[in-house]
Amino acid sequence: MKRLVVFMVLLVAATFGLAQTRPLFAAMFPALDRPVYVQDSFAALMLAHLALVGVSSLIAIVVGIGIGILVTRRAGLAFRGIAETLAAMGQTFPPVAVLAIAVPVMGFGTMPAVIALVIYGVLPVLQNTIAGLSGVSAPVREAARGMGFGPLRVLALVELPLATPVILAGVRVSVIINIGTAAIASTVGVKTLGLPILLGLSAANTAYVLQGALLVGLLALTVDAAFDVAARA
Repeated sequence: MKRLVVFMVLLVAATFGLAQTRPLFAAMFPALDRPVYVQDSFAALMLAHLALVGVSSLIAIVVGIGIGILVTRRAGLAFRGIAETLAAMGQTFPPVAVLAIAVPVMGFGTMPAVIALVIYGVLPVLQNTIAGLSGVSAPVREAARGMGFGPLRVLALVELPLATPVILAGVRVSVIINIGTAAIASTVGVKTLGLPILLGLSAANTAYVLQGALLVGLLALTVDAAFDVAARA
């Protein structure tokens, strides 16, 4: 919990305080005329980044858990290998490549970014859902059936609760991946914390890159600490 509080304080301080650090970055990078990113407020970029990560992660979690449940049922066992292969293939494509393919079809904006993040975020959730559900021992399932539980009750009241720690670990990895990858979405016109990074790279402004990277890093650390607290609860 202390780790979470520390990272939250640092994240809030950086989000609302970076705009006031012009003297610091001017001293660090004296050759730069604009040492602090001012095109958008860091708070607005943070909210937009969180919204994009939240939507894409939610879809990835629903899809990953849903497919994981399906392929661990008797009716879907034949599709388990196919599902894992397709999900693994999704992570072999760089997000930039997915965006490049999606933009001509859907245009610039949020939709291609969400699709790219969902494709990238499904695999950890799917893998851990399969591992968690497969790890529930047969005697436990049989005991639940012996108590009169039907398939849905066994899944909802026995299998999913026992598999939750493993599934949560997959969700944690997926969300952290999406926090970092979402910065690339700015290449297709989506406002995220990647904007200062991309503008800094294009304008050779290292200060902008550092500011964007600092916020993305602190956000990832804060969310990771929150998952750590949830896992111990």
